[in-house]
Amino acid sequence: MQKKQRALEIFRRLEKRYPAPEPALDWKTPWELLVATVLSAQCTDARVNLVTPVFFERWPSIPDVAAADVAEIEEVVRSTGFFRNKARNLKNAAIRVVEEYNGEVPRTMQDLITLPGVARKTANIVLSNAFGIHEGIAVDTHVTRLSFRLGLTTFTDQVRIEKDLMALYPREAWGDINHFLVYFGREVCPARKPRCPECELNDICPKKGVK
Repeated sequence: MQKKQRALEIFRRLEKRYPAPEPALDWKTPWELLVATVLSAQCTDARVNLVTPVFFERWPSIPDVAAADVAEIEEVVRSTGFFRNKARNLKNAAIRVVEEYNGEVPRTMQDLITLPGVARKTANIVLSNAFGIHEGIAVDTHVTRLSFRLGLTTFTDQVRIEKDLMALYPREAWGDINHFLVYFGREVCPARKPRCPECELNDICPKKGVK
């Protein structure tokens, strides 16, 4: 099976498994999704979902975060890890959104990645899920692992993986393929002990790097 054909068959099967994909992070506004995604770095979504209600009760608006004491933000986000960097980035991102974007989360990749703590992965998640804009594919550890195992890329660098995936899938599928690979990576194909016998992709998976 050719790579393009396999990629589309993977999408078809995972779409059947996950008919209504959406982020595992809890959010209501683009800013809430941005904050949650920043906090999710090196942290579980479940932990982030415990922290964000406290965060947004304390600082309901973007100007509230911009004006907050960074030490107080640190205390609220401490359990997500790397809390000093995350707190500083969130405060400075809020300041930039207020000062440069009239208090509205920007809607382009070019503008989003100017915000402290926001790189392509976070920007792609916000654009795709909050605005329905597909400028790329968010590549996290699950997408990295599964893209390689499934033979969709030969690279481990996330920028190169994103380019490979973008070439394999139509633009309107870019948001969904991220969700599919993240969910499937957690449920069936984890880093250790992938459950190949029960995997619905087993017959078309080249199992790159799987012992």
